[in-house]
Amino acid sequence: MGRMKAQNFAVLALALGGLAACGSIGSPAQPLADQYTNANNPNVIETNPENTIWSIFGKKNTESVVLVNKYLWSASLEVLNFLPIQSVDPFTGVIVTGYGTPPGGGRAYRATVLIDDPALDARSLNVALQSRGGAVTASTSRAVEDAILSRARELRIADNKL
Repeated sequence: MGRMKAQNFAVLALALGGLAACGSIGSPAQPLADQYTNANNPNVIETNPENTIWSIFGKKNTESVVLVNKYLWSASLEVLNFLPIQSVDPFTGVIVTGYGTPPGGGRAYRATVLIDDPALDARSLNVALQSRGGAVTASTSRAVEDAILSRARELRIADNKL
C-alpha cells in the first residue's frame, strides 16, 4: 500500500513538473502584437459605427472589371468550336472543353484555355491540350495557340475597320 502511494506521488510530481514547465518563469508573457492589436483600443472593440451586423445586408458593389482580352476570348471560342464546352468563366478567363474530334481528324482532344491578361499578346494566352491517350506534342499545342492568336489579330483588325 505504501509503495503504491509512493508511485502515485511520483507520477503526480512528474505531471505537475511538466505542467509547470509549460508556463513561463518570472514575469507573465506579454501578448504579441499583431494586426489587430491597437494600443488605444486594447480590447479590439470595433469602433466604426457603420460596421454592424446589419451592414452585410446593405448595398453591394456590383461593378466588376473583366481583365480578359476580348479578341483572344472570341478567337479561342471560334478556333475550338468543335469541342463541347464544359465551363466558361469570362471573369477569370478560363474555358474548359470536353473531348471532341477536329474536322477531318481522327483523334479526340480536350482543351483548357486561360487568358490572364487584357493585352493581345502571346503571354496572355495559355492553352493546355490533352488527348485520350495523354498529353499532346508541343507542336500540336503551339499550332492551336498560333491559330487562336492569328484569329484574335484578324478580329482586332476587323474591329478597327468599323
